[in-house]
Amino acid sequence: MIQEMEEKFGRPEVLRLTQEITPEEMALVRSSQKHGRAHDITLFIFRGEKLVLIRKPIHPPGVFRAPSGGLNPGEPFEEGAKREAREETGLEIEIERYLLRIQVRFICGEEDIEWSSHVFSAKAVGGELAPEDTREILAARWATLEELQGPIREAVLAPGWGLLDYRVTLTDRAVALLQKEQSCAP
Repeated sequence: MIQEMEEKFGRPEVLRLTQEITPEEMALVRSSQKHGRAHDITLFIFRGEKLVLIRKPIHPPGVFRAPSGGLNPGEPFEEGAKREAREETGLEIEIERYLLRIQVRFICGEEDIEWSSHVFSAKAVGGELAPEDTREILAARWATLEELQGPIREAVLAPGWGLLDYRVTLTDRAVALLQKEQSCAP
């Protein structure tokens, strides 16, 4: 399945990380592991120069990040990514590039979880910014890369949560790859 995505959307950069998290964060990761899930698909969805960010109910005020979610058992990768985009943002998307794959080991004391994040760039091709899954998504908004890497980044780092720190690491690398692509574009 991953090989198919690489063939269609390019071979991603691969990072291996270790991230310390709290017992509460470990419980949150464990709760997302239904059906043996140990991955997320993170989407940097653009409309022009702006990208969509989401806020979950567990996030402190001001914390927004790129939408992400997991595949359902047996669900094709691309179909699952598009479903997650629609559920979390209300938008229909076209995936453009497989940017990054992060293999992270979340650690809490003696306990650890191996996790993979698959990061894609995409463009919004339809729909309106209005999350469908309002239980999981509190808000969605458009932002520039400058906002994402400025005041939004500061808000995400402020709580000192390991999982949010991981999201900042993921975002920093994805943004660097996006900016590199933009600077190489004709």
